[in-house]
Amino acid sequence: MKGALRLFFPPQCLGCAEPVVEEGALCGTCWQDTEFINAHSCAQCGVPLPPGEDAGPVHCDDCLAIPRPWQDGRAVLVYRGTGRKLAMMLKHGDRLDLVPALGVWLARVGESLIKPGMVVTPVPIHPRRLMMRKFNQAAMLSRRVALTHGLVHAPDLLRRARYTPSQGQADFAARALNQQGSITLRAGALQAIAGKPVLLVDDVMASGATLAVATEALVAAGAGQVSVLVLARAVKDT
Repeated sequence: MKGALRLFFPPQCLGCAEPVVEEGALCGTCWQDTEFINAHSCAQCGVPLPPGEDAGPVHCDDCLAIPRPWQDGRAVLVYRGTGRKLAMMLKHGDRLDLVPALGVWLARVGESLIKPGMVVTPVPIHPRRLMMRKFNQAAMLSRRVALTHGLVHAPDLLRRARYTPSQGQADFAARALNQQGSITLRAGALQAIAGKPVLLVDDVMASGATLAVATEALVAAGAGQVSVLVLARAVKDT
């Protein structure tokens, strides 16, 4: 039956709906426009780094200059080209059909961050935005990561205490000020994370200000080490 269905409804490219060989794949054109982040990336924020021969974990200039409250982090894609297109399709295009494939990518890249007893939680969105989007794209992705690695998923661990305007092209200082105090732990959630490592998942990381505020809320509530995992990482133009 599945084979017969594929004759009439062949698998489509995640990025452009062109026919592909298997589900969850990219066509040749979209693949060439996709920048997957390899192992040579910042150990704390996941941004790709120039080739080098560093033996241990390396950090980008931003992570050396800006204290990050989380311990380590990874990203799957650079936020441009097909990477940006996929993130935007998921966030604003109601493309929940992308979640299985993107969740698999996240789970694979985040495997090195997994620790025993880890709790997986998404960056929350404000109820106003949730009404517009109908779902939290970060929660859909974090659920897939938790299922893949057999971890506890806590989608409502954090909450948006206030609505924050779009951050656009603001620098880190402006973004941090915009996000200050905007994310808190939900009432009754202390026991769920007390002393436990937490994997914080989001769809896109720009400056890291949002992830920093969320991490600070977790640490203040008694969580153990926090790691961050994002689908796409914005990079500076060169």
